[in-house]
Amino acid sequence: MKRTLYDIVFIGLSLSSSWGNGHATTYRSLLRGLATLGHSVLFLERDVPWYRDNRDLPHPDFCDLVHYGAASDLATTFAGPIKAANHVIIGSYVPEGVEVIDIVNQLRGGETWFYDIDTPVTLAKLARNDQEYLAPRQIPELEGYFSFAGGPALTTLENRYGAKAAFPLYCTVDADRYRPTGERLAWDLGYLGTYSADRQPALERLLIEPARRLPHMRFVVAGPQYPTDIDWPDNVERIDHLPPANHPSFYSRQRFTLNVTRQDMIANGHSPSVRLFEAAACGTPVISDRWDGLDDLFPNGRAILLADDSDDVVSLLLDRDEDWRLSIADAARSRVLAGHTGKKRAQELLFVLGHERAASQARSGLGSIQQFLA
Repeated sequence: MKRTLYDIVFIGLSLSSSWGNGHATTYRSLLRGLATLGHSVLFLERDVPWYRDNRDLPHPDFCDLVHYGAASDLATTFAGPIKAANHVIIGSYVPEGVEVIDIVNQLRGGETWFYDIDTPVTLAKLARNDQEYLAPRQIPELEGYFSFAGGPALTTLENRYGAKAAFPLYCTVDADRYRPTGERLAWDLGYLGTYSADRQPALERLLIEPARRLPHMRFVVAGPQYPTDIDWPDNVERIDHLPPANHPSFYSRQRFTLNVTRQDMIANGHSPSVRLFEAAACGTPVISDRWDGLDDLFPNGRAILLADDSDDVVSLLLDRDEDWRLSIADAARSRVLAGHTGKKRAQELLFVLGHERAASQARSGLGSIQQFLA
């Protein structure tokens, strides 16, 4: 650690490695935004072998990153900066998360915030008493609950689980790094995402089957942990892991990119993934499955294209109107640059931390918080 006093201490799943998780890119963009606004941040990350062996940002230049070995280290080695920080924010899916929250609450006498980058998954876990990283008893003790999902999830957190206040804090994109590269197109449709069993049927329906029907077109799927028994068509290229530095090039070389959503997030709605914002920022038109709230972010047919089945995707890919394709991409990119950059999200976070009472009036929707910032 370079100092002992920080404006904000984050304890999160991972900042150093994007392998198999979307947390890293979300944290990187948000923390860069905080640094741009002049705030000092310490990020504490559990040292685990699967991230240690796949670190693509071991030394960030926008915050201090320190690894710890066990939850108990937070009560000893890191007690000083945790106590002294203006704010401490603990993220979802932190190993031994329940113990981590208890330790930090004890050190700070409360005054602990939670940032859930998996809200619909968290709510499903709580409903079946799965306390992998958060216990129901802890939610009322939190100073506030930041949620990457908006909509009804916020009401559920407050009314069912007793959160003092739940605020939407969607994922974000670093607009300085995610932009069109101008490279030649290499694929007609691509997808970036770690394998998930509940997403795989949609990937089969919206990419793999269209690839079978369109053997003259080119497709790509990037991401780790896919089973070896998947029957990939010959015209589907596989990339096992794609570090964030290569994402802009990956998106820029696609005519269209696919957004596929986990079932818990579809059920809740209002849960845009970081990949959706990244692709849009790179000027790539997005084909997506449907969920409530998506049209508020990206109007269907103007800034995004929705598909229910293979026929829809095939039809979109066979439409060769380049001006129409680029108009979809431009509209989405404009929306991301206006409201979903790291700096914008950092402003929203700081507004709530500094003005919780006023911000509580805005917790029903991200757009309302943005009105306070206008």
